Amino acid sequence: MATITKPHSSSLLNFLTTKSSSSSSSSSSNSYALSFTPKSKTSASKLQTSHTHFITKVTASSLGPNQESTQEVQQVRSIEEFDESLRLAKNELVVVGFASTISYQSTQICQFMSKVATQSRIDFRFLLVMGNETEQTIKLCKRENITKVPRFIFYKNMEKVHEEEGFKAKNLIHDLFYYGEKNSPVVQLHGREDVDKLTEDHRANSKLIVLKVGLKNCGPCMRIYPTVINLSRQMGERVIFARMSGDENESCMEFLREMEVVKVPTFLFVKDGEIWGRYVGSRGGELLREIIKCQRILNHVKRGNGAEELVVVGFEGGMENL
Repeated sequence: MATITKPHSSSLLNFLTTKSSSSSSSSSSNSYALSFTPKSKTSASKLQTSHTHFITKVTASSLGPNQESTQEVQQVRSIEEFDESLRLAKNELVVVGFASTISYQSTQICQFMSKVATQSRIDFRFLLVMGNETEQTIKLCKRENITKVPRFIFYKNMEKVHEEEGFKAKNLIHDLFYYGEKNSPVVQLHGREDVDKLTEDHRANSKLIVLKVGLKNCGPCMRIYPTVINLSRQMGERVIFARMSGDENESCMEFLREMEVVKVPTFLFVKDGEIWGRYVGSRGGELLREIIKCQRILNHVKRGNGAEELVVVGFEGGMENL
């Protein structure tokens, strides 16, 4: 089985400079240090008590005369209903929206989530908790440490994988893509063994592997992920895109330490078990340029051995669309 080699020097960047003018780029303003703590967003209001009834599911009339909804928004009103809904979902993504009956954003949240479900390829279940509706929902909010609404919590296999405070549509879209895309061409890796297997699987076809490593709650990691999906679809004939969350388990974190990853997201450019470059940051255009640079280097090395001519694969639509 192939294994990605680790630099022998104290710095991976030093190692990269010895690999045929290998490329390395960093954008510190678009990445987080590995030990970062996500900052809470501020667009939320305090949870207050009210007993106003709220809709149980989104209907065509609530969305407007020209819109239809096929996605049920399940409202839960007790801890028992909440736990049972998560249990039945198993490994499917569950997005729980905590809101208030006196918040104007509650209706917007339902309409938005229903629209996303009907217009995207993301599979998820949406649960709605009106935190101030009854004593039971208040107890549920206390158990889940909800003090401000709106708040969104993402669950898989009954475990929290992400939290988002405030209702920001763009952030939620990024989060849903990152955690809910089932048919993505981006390969999900869960440890060092997965990395080695992926490397071995593509040794024969000599494809470049672009491995994105990050953390589950890293904002820049999520923001760039839709771009990664687009690149994987456009460049799939010559480039394999994969991703790993360092805090998923100890094997993933050990891999990040071994590769000397200190900021996320970091993209490692791997071929035949060796690292030929990396990009640190979350700017799609810069990432594409670094991938093309790495392709140029690899093709130049092969051309020097009489193997093949230089081929540069670009992104359809231009870098300005990333």
